[in-house]
Amino acid sequence: MKIRESGMPAENLWEHFFDPRKILVVMGFDHSIANAVDFGCGYGTFTIPASKLIKGTIYAIDIEEKMIKRVTERASNENLKNIKAMLCDFILESSGMEDQSMDYAMLFNILHAEKPEGLLKEAYRVLMPEGKLGIIHWNYNPETPRGPPMDIRPRPEQCIKWASDLGFKLESRHNLNPYHYGLVFSKPGGK
Repeated sequence: MKIRESGMPAENLWEHFFDPRKILVVMGFDHSIANAVDFGCGYGTFTIPASKLIKGTIYAIDIEEKMIKRVTERASNENLKNIKAMLCDFILESSGMEDQSMDYAMLFNILHAEKPEGLLKEAYRVLMPEGKLGIIHWNYNPETPRGPPMDIRPRPEQCIKWASDLGFKLESRHNLNPYHYGLVFSKPGGK
């Protein structure tokens, strides 16, 4: 199931909106992470730099075949061996990943989906105890040059509520100027 307003702009325009490596570092994505998952990876904007920061594998999951092909192509061009691109409808189905198998889950620019709680539940399921969840989304501001319509664009407080209701603990908030905000959560240990 494609999410609402899921059409991606051209790759060069999309990547103009971010400094992915800088954002990942701010979001606590570093060499301490063994395995991670990028739900809705798109062109690999965050997958590619993330693969260079971790010691294990990053799973890049998307519903669009052309996005999976692009991530695979980019990984091959850069000789990155720790990216596993997966075509999957993780909204209607499970991602197929094992329970508690990931150290970090990325939900970047995707929680405007019709059922965001389902995405968060899947992230919770695959994260190990003490694992981290990173959420990035467009600021709640109609002046941003892109982003979903305001009536479906989640505010940071809404993302915090959804995640907290599932048991995630908010660790930090970030202003990712000029267009985004970031939230980092942890999954409680011992569950």
